[in-house]
Amino acid sequence: MNLFPFAGVIQGQPIMILATSIDLGRVIREAGLLIYPLGLCSVAAVYIIIERIISLRRGVVIPDELAEAVIEGQTPPVEKRSTLGRILTFAGRHTGDVEATKAYARLEVIKLERGISYLDTIYAAAPLIGLIGTVTGLLGAFSVVDPDTKMPDPVKFTESVGYALSATILGLTIALPALLGSTFLQRIVDKRGAQLDVLLERVLAQQSQEAGDKAESVAR
Repeated sequence: MNLFPFAGVIQGQPIMILATSIDLGRVIREAGLLIYPLGLCSVAAVYIIIERIISLRRGVVIPDELAEAVIEGQTPPVEKRSTLGRILTFAGRHTGDVEATKAYARLEVIKLERGISYLDTIYAAAPLIGLIGTVTGLLGAFSVVDPDTKMPDPVKFTESVGYALSATILGLTIALPALLGSTFLQRIVDKRGAQLDVLLERVLAQQSQEAGDKAESVAR
């Protein structure tokens, strides 16, 4: 089926070029067995992006009530479901151990990056998997020979070469969302990490001040 005519001019003569529609079903078929790893990469990328977007919501990482309690210098409620809640619980149990508390906070920030590294692998691997499919498809295209002329059929050869690129098209289609998703999620993690650092410094300063007040009262 020919769609979307394009007009042009060659040596002063008007011409009309008809763009052939792409058979998506054949694109998938021409990818061959590589459609399975490409499909797996696609499903994994979608799952990771959706799961991380849900898990990195501010209310899940830094609940407003906990953040307000820290900023106002109040004792925050004990809560272990959020990242900030777990850090505050650890800091309360290890008062005075600043390095241990900061190390635990870094560990919690690393947990926020869970799965993002797989997106990096997907956007690097998917085009390579597609390239393998293209190379194998080209091998098949060059094997198309007209039995009468013993030469490659120009029409079938051109069509076969075009569809040999199917796997690469699919690989790039999967890689682009994975790359954008990885970049977007990493920016969210960096933002949440910076917010946690500010709140943690506030908590440590409060603990240091309380420890100094106690030492001063004991000295008196």
